[in-house]
Amino acid sequence: MKHDYNLVYSDFYTNYIQLAQQGELKKVLKKNSRKFLDLLDDIPKSKIDYSYGKDKWTIKQLLQHITDAERVFAYRALRVARYDQTPLPGFDENTWAEHADVSKRDWNDMVKEFRLLRRSNQLMIESFSSEQLAATGTASNHPISVAALCFILAGHVEHHMNIIRERYLIK
Repeated sequence: MKHDYNLVYSDFYTNYIQLAQQGELKKVLKKNSRKFLDLLDDIPKSKIDYSYGKDKWTIKQLLQHITDAERVFAYRALRVARYDQTPLPGFDENTWAEHADVSKRDWNDMVKEFRLLRRSNQLMIESFSSEQLAATGTASNHPISVAALCFILAGHVEHHMNIIRERYLIK
């Protein structure tokens, strides 16, 4: 069933939106969460610190990036859903990764952190009214709607699941 959401976003997010916008938002997020957590459970311990190339993140670093981005997109959604019109800045994912030392972090704790964060975000999103989902604000100098930010949560994870499967888990 096709749902009409007010999807306002910059071209930068088109891929994420296309990967995620395939139905009712709550169902999309639930399915996306299940698929990602299943994938994380299937990653062999020997691959967690694997990087497929020089200057490429390890899977552990990638999970940290996904968790960090999840927080940023959810925060943006909350701000816009509360009709806060303060322009929200972008963030430099590479700087964040450089300063997120995952070497001493436990993989299972990181997976648990994402699971709890995503569940919390799902509950927040479920609380948004239709009007809040349609609300727009500014992030990274571009207009964006709450609904788009919510689909970006799922699409960003889909994007990285594809990368994990194609570049990290090849036999």
